[in-house]
Amino acid sequence: MLEHRDIKTTLVYTQLVSFEGDEYYVKTSRTLEEDKELLEAGLEYVTERDGVKIYRKRK
Repeated sequence: MLEHRDIKTTLVYTQLVSFEGDEYYVKTSRTLEEDKELLEAGLEYVTERDGVKIYRKRK
């Protein structure tokens, strides 16, 4: 948490971060072995939906 006393200071930090144009490689897995391979390849776990785990890695 940013504990700045002046909103101007906080705005400096929020303007330094750019969330536009974030692109990811997305992979899915159903088994523990596939999970292991994706994690070793540098992908990060995002969520699970209908028994399928979703991973991503920034391009």
